[in-house]
Amino acid sequence: MSTPRVLPVGEHALLVELPDGDAAGALHAELLRRRAAGTLPAVAEIVPAARTVLLDGVADPPSLAARLTTWEIPPLTEAAQETVEIPVRYDGPDLAAVAALWGVPEDAVAGIHSAAEFRVAFCGFAPGFAYLTGLGDRYATPRRDTPRTAVPAGSVGLAGPYTGVYPRSSPGGWQLIGSTDAALWDPHREPAALLTPGTRVRFVPRAPR
Repeated sequence: MSTPRVLPVGEHALLVELPDGDAAGALHAELLRRRAAGTLPAVAEIVPAARTVLLDGVADPPSLAARLTTWEIPPLTEAAQETVEIPVRYDGPDLAAVAALWGVPEDAVAGIHSAAEFRVAFCGFAPGFAYLTGLGDRYATPRRDTPRTAVPAGSVGLAGPYTGVYPRSSPGGWQLIGSTDAALWDPHREPAALLTPGTRVRFVPRAPR
């Protein structure tokens, strides 16, 4: 992996810029590994994004910044952790449009999507909303030209290289291919978010209602 760019953010945080999402995911995994092993200096929060990782609550930012640029970061590999399965009814209103974009029959979309092995790259937009990678460039899907003013909770959508599940009703421009009854965000659960960065995910087809 190329040398990351490390930028100070305020007095106690660092923003690490990476060339792409895989590199960001690899660094995030390495930071978690080192934290678990007790070899990472004190860091309050580690927050991955599309091409960055934010380290907040750093006791000695200059020292950690210097060390980060010398690390050998191994490539991202499949974590030895349980995969979260999310049941999906592939009944979304944009199913036909996505099939046309992919150049496949409409009934093939469910098979293609559910065959992929997804990973949570990062979270954001709304509590419990995870950006999942795994479909690959072949099936990258543009957002809708006109966003919807309200997307139902549980909607499974595509945007660019990502799959996401809306944890609650909100405006959105993702192409909707299905729906699920899984609770993506439950404040009474620990953790509240079903999907967190690094989590492996598979979508399991269910019969439409």
